[in-house]
Amino acid sequence: MSTQTNALVPFDEAVERYDPVLGIEVHVELGTVTKMFDGAPVTFGAEPNTQVTPVSLGLPGALPVVNRTAVEYAIRIGLALNCEIAELCRFARKNYFYPDVPKNFQTSQYDEPIAHDGWIDVELDDGEVVRVEIERAHMEEDAGKNTHVGGSTGRLQGAEYSLVDYNRAGIPLVEIVTRPIPGTGARAPEVARAYVRTLRDIFRSLGVSEARMERGNVRADVNVSLRPSPDSPLGTRTETKNVNSFRSVERAVRYEISRQAAVLDAGGPVIQETRHFHETDGSTSPGRVKSDAEDYRYFPEPDLVPLAPERAWIEEIRASLPEPPADRRRRLLGEWGFSGTEMRDVVNAGAVELIEATVVAGAAPAAARKWWMGELARRANADEVALEELPVTPEHVAELQALVDAGRINDKLARQALEGVLAGEGRPEEVVVARGLEVVSDDGALLEAIDAALAAQPDIAEKIRGGNLGPVGAIIGAVMKATRGQADAGRVRELVLERVR
Repeated sequence: MSTQTNALVPFDEAVERYDPVLGIEVHVELGTVTKMFDGAPVTFGAEPNTQVTPVSLGLPGALPVVNRTAVEYAIRIGLALNCEIAELCRFARKNYFYPDVPKNFQTSQYDEPIAHDGWIDVELDDGEVVRVEIERAHMEEDAGKNTHVGGSTGRLQGAEYSLVDYNRAGIPLVEIVTRPIPGTGARAPEVARAYVRTLRDIFRSLGVSEARMERGNVRADVNVSLRPSPDSPLGTRTETKNVNSFRSVERAVRYEISRQAAVLDAGGPVIQETRHFHETDGSTSPGRVKSDAEDYRYFPEPDLVPLAPERAWIEEIRASLPEPPADRRRRLLGEWGFSGTEMRDVVNAGAVELIEATVVAGAAPAAARKWWMGELARRANADEVALEELPVTPEHVAELQALVDAGRINDKLARQALEGVLAGEGRPEEVVVARGLEVVSDDGALLEAIDAALAAQPDIAEKIRGGNLGPVGAIIGAVMKATRGQADAGRVRELVLERVR
């Protein structure tokens, strides 16, 4: 473990004196029903060590069988990243010991990945496009999960004991490895964030993963190195492991650039190592000296035959690929009339599909955005769930807005109706009827409430007759209170002016 200085060079100074080069490895958990090499179910949040088979646990005599759907998903990812799909590829054993790897090796791909030599264009917030070259995308299985109990950091050091859950062991992964990404300069952190976000959007669009970073479905290993100038050889890199949010990816790159610049300024060497990212302050700390490929003693997996995807199958998959997320976003931006900032917020919230489905169900784009990015986003944040996990559908939202458009409820009453839908009371119209939320549109009932309000505040009528319309609001407010917010405020205003004049 290294003991390098904690001093930092201000980021702007660091990128003036040094040229940063990125490399990013992204792991995506595939959304298959079963694991990569056995029939154990893929279930999030199950009781520890209940989603396992002898293959998951690496028991003697248990033989793996390749999950065809996982192979299809890997090909879909490779094609979406403009990769070449290998005519022949095979699995290998990556040998290392760690308690969450029950076989003492990970079944992965080494020198023969299923996809290689691709690229993806990454659009930054101001519209600049950066092309990122993809070296490879290969299949492998996930490890289990260690939980270190005791101590203050949740890490092995200082823990009293450790627990291992093998439910995740064997879940299919695709790892996407970039070639070095040069020439980003001061925008390196932004490029790293945008690249991971672009991949997340692609995974969701392809339907190969839920791609929920907070659950670890997508994890990024961020490599950073510095060199004196773009003409210099690549510097020594560090690899910050398992970064699982866009903001954290950006912060990790900024920190490593500042930290490595301080090391180089002091005349020291940057140590090639893995590093841990700390959410609390955006810093990184040493992990272990980075292993080279030969340290893993790769050799072909003897229990699995090589894969030779049929060209016809690959072309069938290619033909089924959806519209690329960036193209779709630009199309919807034009159709919906959102600003660039509004669209970016929608994308970051994972609401594109929800809003699109709501528009298809009959709501105007602006109204669909209002509900999903307003009341529903607040509810999702409060419940700490994703928008799509809320017990409300795009059809519900479109029906709710239709009730507003028809004048049967106003926005305030609509929010009450939405609360009922979220509470499981039925569809919006059912909730409106059951709760008696419809707008009071009977002029007789409204005039009765208006007369009562005017009688309680007789001076207001005189002010209105004198041309001062400001006090009309007080009467409207009194009527709204009397009708529990169910009056049509516009109609009340009209009736007040008719009554007084």
